[in-house]
Amino acid sequence: MRSGTSRWPLARIALALLALATLAVTLLGCGSSGAGAAARTQAATSVTGDTVGNPIPAGFVGLSIELKALEQYAGTDPSAVDPVLVHLIQDIAPQQRPVLRLGGDSTDWTWWPVAHVRQPPGVKYALTPTWMHVARSLATQLRARLILGVDLEANSEVVASAEAQAMVNDIGRSSIDALELGNEPELYGAFGWYRSTAGQLVTGRPRGYDETDFTSNFSSFAPHLPSVALAGPSSGAPTFLSQLGAFLTAEPRVRLATVHAYPLKHCRKATVVTIPQLLSDTSSHGLAEQMVPYVAAATRRHAPLRIDEMNAISCGGTRGVSDTFASALWVLDTLFEMARTGVAGVNIHTVPGTINEVLGPEYGNGAWRMRVHPEYYGMIMFAQAAPAGARLLRIASAVPAGVKVWATRAGSTIHVVVINKRLAQSQTMALRIAAARGPAIVEQLRAPSVHATSGVTLGGQTFGAATSTGVLAGSVPAGTLAQSGGAYTVRVPAASATMLTITRP
Repeated sequence: MRSGTSRWPLARIALALLALATLAVTLLGCGSSGAGAAARTQAATSVTGDTVGNPIPAGFVGLSIELKALEQYAGTDPSAVDPVLVHLIQDIAPQQRPVLRLGGDSTDWTWWPVAHVRQPPGVKYALTPTWMHVARSLATQLRARLILGVDLEANSEVVASAEAQAMVNDIGRSSIDALELGNEPELYGAFGWYRSTAGQLVTGRPRGYDETDFTSNFSSFAPHLPSVALAGPSSGAPTFLSQLGAFLTAEPRVRLATVHAYPLKHCRKATVVTIPQLLSDTSSHGLAEQMVPYVAAATRRHAPLRIDEMNAISCGGTRGVSDTFASALWVLDTLFEMARTGVAGVNIHTVPGTINEVLGPEYGNGAWRMRVHPEYYGMIMFAQAAPAGARLLRIASAVPAGVKVWATRAGSTIHVVVINKRLAQSQTMALRIAAARGPAIVEQLRAPSVHATSGVTLGGQTFGAATSTGVLAGSVPAGTLAQSGGAYTVRVPAASATMLTITRP
């Protein structure tokens, strides 16, 4: 936890974590409300000292923001960038250089105006010097690494080159992780890019435009772009991603492989998407398993693979699912799953004013406020449990259906996270943790119900309806949880998550 403008110094972390434990002891001693109180079960699980996979990369968790939304989030004054946004981004990448992606659908709707060149018909938004200076200021304050979208659908090397060069000149090479040419090119031949004067939808590419066409298209543009790393293919289509290895081989300047991931689709009104679907293992473990061959293909070509656009439900999300506490439990589990596969990082996509909004900016009377939605709380708990350099630990025994257990080790500190995704049954876990002997600090991620869109708490603290500081507010009494019989026994209420933190001597 953090107060004031500090950046999670270790002493403050220790004090804040210590303050969580009496709440944890109280929770362990009380029955849950509703149906969960009548259905208590107990299971024993062992956390070994064996590590799994690679260390968690710095900047693993980040945000993905549309180009046209940057000034909504950060403001239009480069000398006074929204401080609440800065705090909230730092809290999901504490003491790290965060990775911020500026792109999405607006990548191919945006250009940098070029003298004597007509604005492409599909372009709806023009970058300005002010936009560039705001991006530079935000990156500087955060020490961020930016992935910047560059318009490919306009199919103009002049337009792409001018936009990319302006970004390099005005934002600075040191802040640019990669330029991402295009966005979801699998849709170029199928979805309308603009409407003609007759009102007809016009696609950016001919129907049948495929991964081979895209690779050829990309190759013709790459030599005209500034000499910085490129990212791609910025696709979520299995047909395109099945050719990821060939694409990376053909494009040696692509130093970052980028893919998109949404477990559930809601692009047609008739489609029904539910909370049980979101909390099913298919939407977390299943989604991560889809990434395994892509990680392997990228690794063989010495390129990290980043999911630079991810959220629970595509096409804007589903009200009553995307905006509920269920999304916090989903993202917490899914981030661990993605780390397990070897993904280099994940950017959660947020669009202000939509159902999929993770952070909602407000500005008035000279002050910033931010609506913090449930999903963000899950992102914070993951960031606490999996700091840069941490290693996942192997779980040696099976866990009950609907429950996930994750563990990490970072130096002398072990974090164990238990996620109970069942809607009406609490779960008592007896956790035997290798090399752990001292007291555990307990932090819970909770809400009034899995359907809640507000009232979320992390360790008893909350951002409330909107925060003007980016700092979790509220206090909890102090206490600790000791081992009993060689195990830490903790009860996790239905639809909640609990984290134990043990610092080894």
